[in-house]
Amino acid sequence: MTTKTLRRHGPATLALIVVLLALPFAVGTAASSSSKPGKPSEAKPTIVLVHGAWADSSGWNDSIKKLQKKGYTALAVATPLRSLHGDAAYLSSVLDSIAGPIVLVGHSYGGMVLTNAATGNPNVKALVYIAAFAPDQGEKQIDLILKNPGSQIGPDTLTVRPYPGGLDSYITPSVFHRVFAHDVPKSTAAVMAATQRPFDLAILEELSGPPAWKTIPSWYLIATEDRAIPPATQRFMADRAGATTAEVRASHVPMNSRPSAVTDLILDAANAVG
Repeated sequence: MTTKTLRRHGPATLALIVVLLALPFAVGTAASSSSKPGKPSEAKPTIVLVHGAWADSSGWNDSIKKLQKKGYTALAVATPLRSLHGDAAYLSSVLDSIAGPIVLVGHSYGGMVLTNAATGNPNVKALVYIAAFAPDQGEKQIDLILKNPGSQIGPDTLTVRPYPGGLDSYITPSVFHRVFAHDVPKSTAAVMAATQRPFDLAILEELSGPPAWKTIPSWYLIATEDRAIPPATQRFMADRAGATTAEVRASHVPMNSRPSAVTDLILDAANAVG
């Protein structure tokens, strides 16, 4: 904004800009000064939730309600779903804006994003994977999808639409319930299918970077009836990451069908690092 523009809008606009520019510093200062000098902070970690492909932040609604009742601040991030490293950079920028400890939770592709975004961030104290990808360095998402038989995600179940810059994929609505969310009511799955966020197919071939789970404690919820990421692959990734593991009889979307199991694991992680 130029000096000429500031003069045109007057001192009130200038004052507002000064306040907005100072806000991140003010928020961080307030959070860090809430505890008494000389005593450890008792602030609960912020729970940051990252959705995956063909989904949106609303999938976390039930868990957020439960977390808020427990006194936690929760933030469900709207992931762009345009590129792995772009999405990770976006999430990293959100994490950088949060003062204090963070428990970072990801579902499905959200696990790919947080694995790359959290590396080197000292505020992230725990990673929680919910039926999620937990890649190692140099791995592709497509390789993990195909590692074991059982995934029903593929050319026969996806609808592809070109957009400026790439190819968007959607789970075909007629098979969404069977493939993605067979343990929620069909009417609920129909709404999820209609509101799903598209996923750029090029992401499947991107190489993952240094994984955060090598330096940050992790937890993993295995969905034993998952038809998107085979449970055998989930167990492999959880074991490799040294994660504290729980299992739930659920489809690929336990945060929708079994939100209590999801919330319990998040609380286990928060209590362990808090």
